[in-house]
Amino acid sequence: MHGKTLAFLLSSSAALILTGCGSYGTVEQGRVIAYNKTSGQVTLIRDSTGGQAAQPAYDSLPPLSVKTPADPDEMGPVPQAGKLMRVDLKNHVMVIYDSAAGRLRTIPYTPVGERHNVAKATGLPLVDMVKKTITVYSREDKTAVTFAASDDLLAMPADTWKTGDEVRYYFKDPAQALRMMNLTRTDLGKS
Repeated sequence: MHGKTLAFLLSSSAALILTGCGSYGTVEQGRVIAYNKTSGQVTLIRDSTGGQAAQPAYDSLPPLSVKTPADPDEMGPVPQAGKLMRVDLKNHVMVIYDSAAGRLRTIPYTPVGERHNVAKATGLPLVDMVKKTITVYSREDKTAVTFAASDDLLAMPADTWKTGDEVRYYFKDPAQALRMMNLTRTDLGKS
């Protein structure tokens, strides 16, 4: 994570020097909960640690909406949205953004199955109305977790159980990103 941070900050600094800007902008990071391709609006939950912790805490409410950069060359891969903020395998809880309530919700769960070392979330999340289970993917742990779900959890929108991409963006106006990097879908090892 620190290598990604350094690369992004260096490239942002270089952009400032090249444009001759007199004032510096700000860098923020968040998990995408909605993306409108037509309007270029990204809605996200910001990292309250400001990128200073080993593990980001996507818990800064209310959600923030920012427009993607006007220059397509300043934008990384298009972000995928989802409302699953975190899966804690050890304590058997997950945190989701409940869009209907406008708040984060911690959900304790009882696992009925776990698959470790899962490289990708292919076919996940999976809501099984017959078995009354939901299977989510924890990207950080590379683990697919299936848990028994109540009727109210089964009725939630499917994107509730998907982890949104992590993005980092540089701005001067908080509503307009000048640069945006999709941390989830960018392999800095190939640059």
